This record gives sequence, C-alpha cells and structure tokens, in this order.
Amino acid sequence: MFITRAIQNHHFDVAWQFSDGLARVSIGDYSTGKWGFIDKTGTYVINPQFDDADSFSDGLAAVRIGDRETGKWGFIDKTGSVVINPQFDDTDSFSEGLAVVRIGDDETGKWGFIDKTGSVVINPQFDDAYPFSEGLASVEIGDEWGFIDKTGSVVINPQFDLNLPFSDGLAAVLIGDIRTGKWGFIDKTGSFVINPQFDSALAFSDGLALVRIGDDTTDKWGFIAR
Repeated sequence: MFITRAIQNHHFDVAWQFSDGLARVSIGDYSTGKWGFIDKTGTYVINPQFDDADSFSDGLAAVRIGDRETGKWGFIDKTGSVVINPQFDDTDSFSEGLAVVRIGDDETGKWGFIDKTGSVVINPQFDDAYPFSEGLASVEIGDEWGFIDKTGSVVINPQFDLNLPFSDGLAAVLIGDIRTGKWGFIDKTGSFVINPQFDSALAFSDGLALVRIGDDTTDKWGFIAR
C-alpha cells in the first residue's frame, strides 16, 4: 500500500514497468518531457533529466540527449552517471554483455554491437538487429533475417522474412509476408524442428510457445510444446 501511495503522489506522465529494480518515468509532455528513474518506493534515484530513456538491463540504461531528430544515445549506470557518452543514433538494451547500436539515420544507418566500455565489438553493418539471446543475435541483411554469434560471424544465413530471438533453444521464424506467411521454429543449426504452419507465434518459455491459427477475425490462440 505504501508503494502505491508514493508512486501515485508523483503523478508521472508516462511510466514503464520495473527492470533491474528501477522503473523509468517521464514528467512533462511527449515533446519536452524529461525521463528519470524511481525505485519501488516511488523515490527518484535518478532525477528526470534525459530527453528519452530505455529500461535498465545488465546494469545499464540507454538515454538520449537532444531531440528525436538530432539527439544522441549513450548509457548510464544506476547512479545516473554517464558511462558511455551519447554518440549513437539509436540503441537497444544491453543483453549478455553487448548492446545493439545504430550509426546513421533510419534509412541508411547500420547496426552493430558495443560492449560495456562503449567499444565497438561488431562493426555496424546490418540493416537491423536485435539484442543477443542464448548467445545469438537476430540480424537483417537486405530483406532477410538470420543470426550471428558474438564474434559477428553469421551462423544461420539470412533466409527468413522475420524472426524472434532464441528462447528455450528455439527461435520462431516467419516464411512469407506478415499477413499471409507462416511461422515455425528452428534450432541453433538453422534446421526446422517445427515446420511453418502458424499464423502468428511467440517465443518458447518454460517449454511452451503461444501460437495463433486463423486470420484476424477467426483466429484462435493455443500453446504448443517442443
């Protein structure tokens, strides 16, 4: 009850769920508001001061200094200290010790990976990329998706129209477009262990995955086992 009262009294304009023990919150409107972080008592541990922020992960959080067009992203620790200077055009959270970063704009920029010192460990070269999960990261080259390891080597050739990160040793992949294609699941060799047959799919968790059969009006959801 105390936590509920404390957080309500702050009247945040935007708030996200807790991650690594802290929650990101915003005070002010969409264009000019500032982001900070609170603990579970609702107390600010990092005052609102950033133009945008992502949740903490692996002990660091991405923050943006400047507007959406020209601002740069860097990373802070849980004291609010900048540990990786804002220099990237976009980022995603740290996962398994590495973070995805983009150099360049939405259209022509390339994605690579940095470590917690801010050093580039996989050069920006991908058209899109997602954080590492179970030792592999999903990357887009051209219009197709595959997976790389932490050396940057392609271990599953780009061949899918979309995919999700590995979880429980399997990754959901899409063959075909997002509306009419089918989802199946591959292992870390890139081999299908569950053939594409579902109209939508989420990652495995605790040995089960949520899948959909049918279109937007007739669809039904259920669970499959490995």
